[in-house]
Amino acid sequence: MREKRAHVQQVLNVWAIILILWSLYRVKFRTDLPIWFDEFIAKPSIFLIPLWYFVTKIEKKEFFSAVSFRMKNIGHDVILGLAIGLIFFASGFFGVVVKHNELSTILSRITPGTILFFGALSLATGITEEILSRGFVLKELYDDSKNILSSCFLASMLFFFLHVPILFTSDKIIGYLLIRVMVTDLILSFTSSFIFIERKNIVTPILIHAFYNFSIYFFM
Repeated sequence: MREKRAHVQQVLNVWAIILILWSLYRVKFRTDLPIWFDEFIAKPSIFLIPLWYFVTKIEKKEFFSAVSFRMKNIGHDVILGLAIGLIFFASGFFGVVVKHNELSTILSRITPGTILFFGALSLATGITEEILSRGFVLKELYDDSKNILSSCFLASMLFFFLHVPILFTSDKIIGYLLIRVMVTDLILSFTSSFIFIERKNIVTPILIHAFYNFSIYFFM
């Protein structure tokens, strides 16, 4: 038992190091750098390099297997991820249309170029954040406690704290939008956490997260 607790502490230490590095990055650069640099270069480097080192060099495990990235019998996981992801996307779409009546503005943004760019951006963000938050942190918490509620709750809180730096360094996320994003982040995290434990595959949470991010880029 003591050995298992020590391992969980190591996992949380890795998460804390990543949070500190990401916070320093946000304090230094805020949202001044291009978003593609944040999501394609900075975030994967800060989130995944320490994680990869811990898993492969300290734990001596194969990385993708350790974070439950599985391609075998993936069809149901993909369908489920797309279905739930579309629900998050639709809620963002109708929320903006009903509240601000900006349908024409939203439709004007939908071009092949913007769909490709924001789609790739959303997928990159989903992969990075879900590997850390679900494939690593939640998996280790659940393996230790075998308690779905407590592990999902703690993992969701940690997921939320990863987003605090951007929430309070972005000039766009203020007022009502700040509260809305915070609440939606928690709902997203709880949903993805329960599904991850049920499916034991990180692919479904990645797709759900990607659709959620896609809605933010279009409707924020």
